[in-house]
Amino acid sequence: MSLTDWARNGWLVEHRTSPQEIADLLGVADRDLRDGAVKDLSEDWRLAIAYNAALQCATTALAACGYRASRDAYHYRVIQSLAHSIGADANLIAQLDAFRKKRNIGDYERAGLVSETEAREMLALARALRKCVEKWLRQNHSHLRPT
Repeated sequence: MSLTDWARNGWLVEHRTSPQEIADLLGVADRDLRDGAVKDLSEDWRLAIAYNAALQCATTALAACGYRASRDAYHYRVIQSLAHSIGADANLIAQLDAFRKKRNIGDYERAGLVSETEAREMLALARALRKCVEKWLRQNHSHLRPT
């Protein structure tokens, strides 16, 4: 399946992005990478903030491909789209999806579920994804990189 197929299924909507939008999305990711490293926050919040950084990176890649996720299963679709946008491997996507589920529980159901190790792992994953998306943008969509 391709992103075009996803759009036909109603999972994505065509979207025209701009260098400013790309810069703004990456700016949110960068802010969250900094904030996710703050040790005075709970592990639940640190994981959630780092997860949001990764989500913004995935959203950036999707926007550069000319799409945005529809509202239905938004986070899931954005994460899964990484396979089609930047060519992310199944392991990376599975890790992000597991953290998505853990974040949902911590945000909506129960506090104290996230360990220090998990918060650190999510932050490291988000940092790696940020670098990967930046490289992919330079190689594939340099016209969208802000000056």
